[in-house]
Amino acid sequence: MDKNKIMQLHNVSFEYLTNEPVLKDINLDIYTGEKLVILGANGSGKSTLQKILNGLIFPSKGEYKAFGELVTEETLDDEQFSEAFRKRIGFIFQNSDAQLFSANVWEEIAFGPLQMKLDFNEVSKRVNEVIQMLGLETLQDRPPYKLSGGEKKKVAIASILSMNPEVLILDEPTNGLDPRTQRWLINLLLELNKAGKTLITCTHNLDIVDEIADRVLVFSEEHNIVAQGSPQDILSNKELLLSVNLIDEHYHRHVHRFDSNENHSHYHSHEL
Repeated sequence: MDKNKIMQLHNVSFEYLTNEPVLKDINLDIYTGEKLVILGANGSGKSTLQKILNGLIFPSKGEYKAFGELVTEETLDDEQFSEAFRKRIGFIFQNSDAQLFSANVWEEIAFGPLQMKLDFNEVSKRVNEVIQMLGLETLQDRPPYKLSGGEKKKVAIASILSMNPEVLILDEPTNGLDPRTQRWLINLLLELNKAGKTLITCTHNLDIVDEIADRVLVFSEEHNIVAQGSPQDILSNKELLLSVNLIDEHYHRHVHRFDSNENHSHYHSHEL
């Protein structure tokens, strides 16, 4: 993995209400081309962290740098800086409906490149390439509100990929997806990472972590980072996962060995 730091948070805290922090003293370096998963129970602060990384909100304390530049309300007011920053980071919301608003799928995927002031031939080329890559040909004339949940997720991802960002930030990407669409998404993320994209995924779905992470951060319900390590180290630490409310005492890990080089694991519980 390239060890270039593309994002750095130094002593970052955030509060929506005075004296009620949702992030506490976060120190974090994110590296080019890595697959980072942020684990935490609902309300632990992981979605707030994503919003800071995407420049939607700003630290109440501490500083955030992306691509070597300080990211603040003031720097993002600069049109040139903002344009360069927005081109490089794509944010895929947990709820696809919050992301889709155009008259049809083709226009939805074209919206981002048009905002980047690309000429129409380049926009058309990007849109058609992404439609082909994600197999959306039969959906391109449909309005987003007439799509299934899985189809909406695909279109939301397509609308980000058409801008060709370096970093993809995903908030609970598998929520509400059927098993086939979940598998499609995991395979797509792995292909994108192989092509050089940096992936930052927030989730509490332990079943996907082994596949989409090479580093895992764990948030506590006190809104700070309490552990980081490889997926194997984190997922095998039952005491840690219990303490941050990601599992209960009836959960255990199954490790299936498919061959000498590959482990697959999942959590499940037995009813008492």
